Amino acid sequence: MNTDLKSKILAQGMNPDTVDQQIQYFKTGFPFLKITAPATPGNGIKVLTETELAHFTQNYSEKASKIDVVKFVPASGAASRMFKDLFTFLEGDGDLSKSAFVQKFISNLPKFAFYTDLDNSLKSKGSSIQTCLEAGHYQKLIQELLSEEGLGYGNLPKGLLRFHAYPGENRTPAHEHLVEGLQYGIGKDNTVRIHFTVSPEHESKFKEEVTKIIPELKSASGVEFEVTYSLQKKSTDTIAVTMENEPFEEEDGSLLFRPAGHGALLENLNDIKADLIFIKNIDNVVPDRLKAPTKSYKMAIAGLLLEVQEKVFDAIRGLDSGIDKDSVGIAIQVYNDALGGKIPTQISSGSLEEVGSFLKEKLNRPIRVCGMVKNTGEPGGGPFWIEEKDGSLSLQILETAQIDLNDPNSKLHFQASTHFNPVDLVCGTKDYQGNSFDLMKFRDMQTGFITEKSKSGRDLKALELPGLWNGAMAGWNTLFVEVPLITFNPVKTVNDLLRDEHQG
Repeated sequence: MNTDLKSKILAQGMNPDTVDQQIQYFKTGFPFLKITAPATPGNGIKVLTETELAHFTQNYSEKASKIDVVKFVPASGAASRMFKDLFTFLEGDGDLSKSAFVQKFISNLPKFAFYTDLDNSLKSKGSSIQTCLEAGHYQKLIQELLSEEGLGYGNLPKGLLRFHAYPGENRTPAHEHLVEGLQYGIGKDNTVRIHFTVSPEHESKFKEEVTKIIPELKSASGVEFEVTYSLQKKSTDTIAVTMENEPFEEEDGSLLFRPAGHGALLENLNDIKADLIFIKNIDNVVPDRLKAPTKSYKMAIAGLLLEVQEKVFDAIRGLDSGIDKDSVGIAIQVYNDALGGKIPTQISSGSLEEVGSFLKEKLNRPIRVCGMVKNTGEPGGGPFWIEEKDGSLSLQILETAQIDLNDPNSKLHFQASTHFNPVDLVCGTKDYQGNSFDLMKFRDMQTGFITEKSKSGRDLKALELPGLWNGAMAGWNTLFVEVPLITFNPVKTVNDLLRDEHQG
């Protein structure tokens, strides 16, 4: 790295060694992961019986009040992609017949929870939704919804949009997450603890929204709330390069650094000190009438984690006391049966000491239980068995980009996959002595992503860090549990709010 480039990197507050490694990733690319099989029911995905569901739910209910529970909600992204079709319509000639998407949006306006806010905003300017519709002023109406001069939905984060209509109130996803927290997130001190990752420009609006909601929820439930926030750290941004893998320079000569995807939030997660951490995306919420399955399965996967974690801790303590036939035998049973791990032949045929050391290293890791839903064609990562460098097999959530679809075996495994990841996780990030793991040590940096973007009319390549629930958790112990499809209701476009799952 030349001196000029190094000084520019330092001037922008970044680490030259880290940036140099990022540039090397652009040049070499990332290796595909070696899939040995898709995780399916009976082979990596646990399908709970009614008895098990009740057992694990009860286990969590009995323990939740004694532990620190935090709900971690990534909420920093802007909602602009939700309104892509509406923005396109604004740039056109206002002919409604040219867009079936906008036709559907306009004809169903009264069904949106933001209808009253939009109407009031127009009325404050001497208009209304009705007068706009009668005059065919569809662009004016949409402009009022999206622009800063109106409701500003085009630049707000999803967490602050009105998603669900109720008698007397219209809730945002931030509001729904607080309500949901009351259902399964009450931990020690009778407190619901929720952590939102937000962008700097939206932090004050998030705090304003949450501050308005909490007093009523607290009064109705008798439960305390502790809501915290963090920003995606600037230090996690990655350098952008030209199509020739040279650092991309702005017009003023500065280097372009870009946010590195949700994998950058690993540092935020690493700062959370709790016994149990739920992770769920901001837009995956439903009205109260549909919350029961979410509550049931969230409690069940948490109860499963706590039960398995207890077995793991006991096994490690046994190995600590002495590696002998009994302690190793128990550790093997926990690794194989409770975690679904598979010990490589070269290890299992070794000495008792070698097997014990291998097991202690494998067991003493963060643990996560991930809900998986049946694949209905939604885009997203899927659950697979992966062969590790040491020959052991582990469960991982992979994105399509990490799979070599030109390899016949990998393609067959990919096509045989039955489930995908709805971002429904519960995590145990403390070790058997009660110390928090350094989560950065369990990330596989060889699992990043390279994408093509553009800036100021010039093509560029961008680097995303290993995804938060992908390579960022590659070294964790992982369990997959099938959860009902009704627990997964993301909102990718504004018209998704018209689906029955988002209607009151």
